[in-house]
Amino acid sequence: MGIDVNAPIFVISVAAELADMHPQTLRQYDRLGIVCPSRAPGRSRRYSQHDIDMLREVQRLSQEGVSLEGIKRIMQLENQVSGLRARIDELSAELDSIQQRTPDRSRVFAAGLAGDVVTLTRGQRPPASRPFATQLSLASLVQRRGKLRALPAGKQDAVDYDGGYVQSL
Repeated sequence: MGIDVNAPIFVISVAAELADMHPQTLRQYDRLGIVCPSRAPGRSRRYSQHDIDMLREVQRLSQEGVSLEGIKRIMQLENQVSGLRARIDELSAELDSIQQRTPDRSRVFAAGLAGDVVTLTRGQRPPASRPFATQLSLASLVQRRGKLRALPAGKQDAVDYDGGYVQSL
């Protein structure tokens, strides 16, 4: 078991030595909000290993010519990215938990040909055969909208709709 990188254990003099900086520089970074350490009960600053790593990053960026305002913005964005990654991990774990609790995720519900709800497996289609109820529905539709005529011989499965024959389903 290692040391918690977020445990505030280093006083300012030790943190300054570990980060290869002057303690006054650490105080300035704290005032500017670039690296803000925890505070002990006596209001003294306590730095964690994570804070020291951030101080080293600030020093590197400063040596590359980035202004303190630019460094502050970079640190804010890095913290935001870290927070978003943590949130993604939380949501992924929650999704995995939900998927494990759901017994069968391969079922799909569809409307049947007669208007009922049909349970299918993923990728399966409802049967293509038309039930007798659909044929009756077509006949009742034709009766409401048009004039139903007597069917000629050989057209027992057709409906006459305004002079044309509609093949029943």
